[in-house]
Amino acid sequence: MREPGHTVVQSTREDVRIAYLAALAIVIHIAETALPSPLPGIKPGLANIVTVVVLCRFGWRAAAWVGLLRVLVGSLLVGTFLSPTFFLSAAGALAAVLALGLSDRLPGVGPIGHSVLASLAHMAAQFAVAYQLFVPHPAMLRLLPVLMSAALAFGLVNGLIAARMSAVAHARSTAADPDELPTCAPQR
Repeated sequence: MREPGHTVVQSTREDVRIAYLAALAIVIHIAETALPSPLPGIKPGLANIVTVVVLCRFGWRAAAWVGLLRVLVGSLLVGTFLSPTFFLSAAGALAAVLALGLSDRLPGVGPIGHSVLASLAHMAAQFAVAYQLFVPHPAMLRLLPVLMSAALAFGLVNGLIAARMSAVAHARSTAADPDELPTCAPQR
């Protein structure tokens, strides 16, 4: 029985889906923090695979929620909230989400293209924040080609994984051929 003055908020099916997928991305994000990095700022971005699959299956709005919740909750759980790491991660995630929003409007862009564009945007934003706020030294610019090359490579690999996962999910939901790559045009 409800007490007077209290409202009950009903969750929609989409709310539950976003929470589940964000939780999956957060777990991958936290696990990835344990991976060693050859250079600061270079990580595979495996949690972004979830965001790209969400974009392909459920659209940009759901992907934006998953991507941004991952950074916020992940930073709270890892203990980096409001630290330099958080600001770098948040800038990268915001740029990636915006890139996904733009690329989602382009015809024929699939999971690989989305992943590459998001990865490059993520790295560019992180570099810009690091350069402007933390290390404004001209020598930092020498790292940019290496960082962007790593972003391109990881974006390609993650995009291939996201394409395969999207194809399998599409096949399971429609009994289609799992070798057919989706075009990332979700039903809206």
